[in-house]
Amino acid sequence: MTTELVAEAKEPGGRSESTLKDHILEVLKPTQAQWDDWKWHFRNRFNTVEKLSKVLPLSDMQKKQLQLVSVKYPFSITPYYLSLVRENDPNDPILKQSVPVFEELLHADVGQDDPLEERVDSPVPGLVHRYPDRALLVITDICPLLCRHCTRKREWDGGNWWVRQKPQLELAFEYLRKTKAVRDVIISGGDPLTVDNDGLEWILQQLRDIPHLEMIRFGTRFPVVLPQRIDEGFTRICDKYGPVWLNTHFNHPNEVTPEAGRAVRELLRAGVPVNNQTVLLRGINDSVETQLKLSHALLRNRVRPYYLYHADDVRGTDHLRTPVETGIKIMEGMRGHTSGLGVPVFVVDVPGGGGKIPVLPNYVLSWTENELVLRNYEGLVFRYRNPRPALSGQNGASNGNGNGAHTQSVEKLMDAEPKPERIVLGATRGLSPRLKRRTLKN
Repeated sequence: MTTELVAEAKEPGGRSESTLKDHILEVLKPTQAQWDDWKWHFRNRFNTVEKLSKVLPLSDMQKKQLQLVSVKYPFSITPYYLSLVRENDPNDPILKQSVPVFEELLHADVGQDDPLEERVDSPVPGLVHRYPDRALLVITDICPLLCRHCTRKREWDGGNWWVRQKPQLELAFEYLRKTKAVRDVIISGGDPLTVDNDGLEWILQQLRDIPHLEMIRFGTRFPVVLPQRIDEGFTRICDKYGPVWLNTHFNHPNEVTPEAGRAVRELLRAGVPVNNQTVLLRGINDSVETQLKLSHALLRNRVRPYYLYHADDVRGTDHLRTPVETGIKIMEGMRGHTSGLGVPVFVVDVPGGGGKIPVLPNYVLSWTENELVLRNYEGLVFRYRNPRPALSGQNGASNGNGNGAHTQSVEKLMDAEPKPERIVLGATRGLSPRLKRRTLKN
């Protein structure tokens, strides 16, 4: 006998807000076994206006706009991911990542279809080889969730979804066998985990048979949008063909749920390190506070914040893109105010196939042959001596006794050493414990 699943009083992630989960359970009436089955979620994705309107209140105008947008840019949302949406909150971060808005059509002519020029860098279909030692293997264009900011949004037009078959993949494997400079392959999509475990095992086996390949990585959002997919079968093949790494894509702390945490733990038990690549999105995660909360939630779940991407210049996404300065300010607000492990690298993946370029706050104020002037996270400025290579015969070289001892005493040298100069540039976000102690002492 099976019973229908009833929502718990406490919503995913321990949050007290009321979400759409009750409505979804009422409409779909899943059993616990079905809710735990990723294939059930995949079959029951919300991908039409009619289905979505049964669980999400939509006005007649919203329905018409959704219908228009979805002709060009379709949508697909798993029941699990939609269940995280807070009720009566039009600015909910899950909602804004998953449900189309009319701005997608308004900005359909802004940006490019393929700003990273992946097609130009594809020596054979399905393989992108841009960096000398890495290649991207695209095995499908199917995803459990169609993210509104997707870099490969061009693949959605027409709804012709595909999975590459073995003869097509063999062309990519043959190229990799011949190209010995490649040591790292990222399996991507779409989302590669839409392929079943047997198909993924065959791909891993082919890659592991190439002697010069050292690393295999998966790029997948399943741990975020459908963590039930991380099952025993998948973790087994990752362990069997390791080392396998996994890069996932949490964008907001509301996505870091107990279910996602379980998926990460299963991956780690199989020896799969998990890194996170966040995309900076307007009105979703474009603040220091949100990014700090996200990084702390990830670290608590043993996920390393890896990259913070500036959103790519893709058609139909301009309403979600921020100025680059927003990302720089976030990096400046995080550095020094949390562990360095929690600070991702902010990058711009430049158009024209130029690759990822780190963009950092300017901490170097001036630089000469002898000295740097540096600014720290508190806005304090320090002078830092720039050591030069020692030349034969200069003071400080060996004095002939074989130990390189200086002729001056250490005490005199320390007395002569100029003390770092501190200059306060203005208001800061709080003094460091070290500086507080020094201030109290003085």
